[in-house]
Amino acid sequence: MFVDSHCHLGFPGLFEKLESIRADMRAAQVGGALCICTTLEEFDQVHSLALSDPNFWASAGVHPDNEGVREPTLDDLLALAALPRVVALGETGLDYYRLNGRTVADMAWQRDRFRVHIQAARLSGLPLVIHTRSASKDTVDVLTAVGERQVRGVFHCFTETLEVARAALDLGFYISFSGILTFKTAEELRAVARFVPLDRCLIETDSPYLAPVPHRGKTNTPAWVPLVAQQLALLKDVPLEDIERITTRNFELLFGVETTSAP
Repeated sequence: MFVDSHCHLGFPGLFEKLESIRADMRAAQVGGALCICTTLEEFDQVHSLALSDPNFWASAGVHPDNEGVREPTLDDLLALAALPRVVALGETGLDYYRLNGRTVADMAWQRDRFRVHIQAARLSGLPLVIHTRSASKDTVDVLTAVGERQVRGVFHCFTETLEVARAALDLGFYISFSGILTFKTAEELRAVARFVPLDRCLIETDSPYLAPVPHRGKTNTPAWVPLVAQQLALLKDVPLEDIERITTRNFELLFGVETTSAP
């Protein structure tokens, strides 16, 4: 059974199609998914997904790129972390891709938000789901400042360099690969995937985004996470069944859950 370690089933276009998505997942032997929260405003809907299925789980957090939304306090995150089937905090991190005329110094609010999530992770014991885009040095620096192994988690939808991957691994984090791994232009990322130890790899779709080849450009779905696994199996030169078994076990270990065969 495969597990999608990062998807947005609460987003418009997916939430309304939940039953067909579940059917497609069962047909593809995808038995579980972590439903990711990006704002406090959407948390109730994301959480309802986790409560609706024994192999769905939820995160709680505010995406670094979201502005004009309710700002999470430490108390907010700790309260959500304590709810049933909430197994992670995030997605959180740093994103300097769209500065819109601002400087990196102007993004201090993002770094402050990130630190609140990190503090909540330390106090709750839940892992972090890390998003980093055009901000890898600051992301690693903020995590390093916390102290080695003080928090754990995953760098999701990894697109960074080998050096960033090494730093994430040194901090004790897992690395998750998405459909980008199948893109023709992603040879450098495939080199990173060859480097990352299999016992530190996760797979994801980031649905509804980044559909893997041969579905690139379409609305992504957790049913396509086996295509990411197939690419990883080729890069690691191991049977697909090994990727399925090991990445599912990695998911269980990181998020403290037990997956069961989908009915």
